[in-house]
Amino acid sequence: MGSVASALSPAQQDWISQQKMFFVATAPLAAAGHVNCSPKGFDTFRILDEQTVAYLDFVGSGIETVAHLRENGRMCIMFCAFEGQARILRLHGRGEVIEPEHAEFAALRARFAPDSRAAERTVIRLRVERVSNSCGYGVPLYSFEGERDDMTAWRDRKGQVGSADYQRKKNAASIDGLAGLQWVQESSEPHR
Repeated sequence: MGSVASALSPAQQDWISQQKMFFVATAPLAAAGHVNCSPKGFDTFRILDEQTVAYLDFVGSGIETVAHLRENGRMCIMFCAFEGQARILRLHGRGEVIEPEHAEFAALRARFAPDSRAAERTVIRLRVERVSNSCGYGVPLYSFEGERDDMTAWRDRKGQVGSADYQRKKNAASIDGLAGLQWVQESSEPHR
């Protein structure tokens, strides 16, 4: 079942649109640096064209993906079939961080639901260089029950100012000391 291509086929695009979660993996250049793998959910993934995808990134307690992309751009996004036929699909390529101050942010953000369930932080865009399909026979079957409301409650509790303060504390640098959010590095003003 394994196959490799340089772009997403229409069938692969359709299959991705049906998945409820995906995983993002990045790593710093330093041999002693920490590899990161993050699960992502909600309706946050978009296929922009056969070689470009993006996802809406939410505020979190770490900033590893952003820091790694700023340093070297390497990224892998993986989808697993938890229902139906076994399958794993990996997208390898060069990722970039699009913060709200970026000229392209508004146009990219418009591709996602207008009222996100969580506090958005950035849009991550991946220029796909390699698409690999594999069997996924070792992935167990799971049934989707629904999205969690915890992030929405956190966002509502923190508010805009509280979220900005949280990002200043938690999203300035990665666990290996790499620079995180650009606006945190450049400004002490509340993020808008």
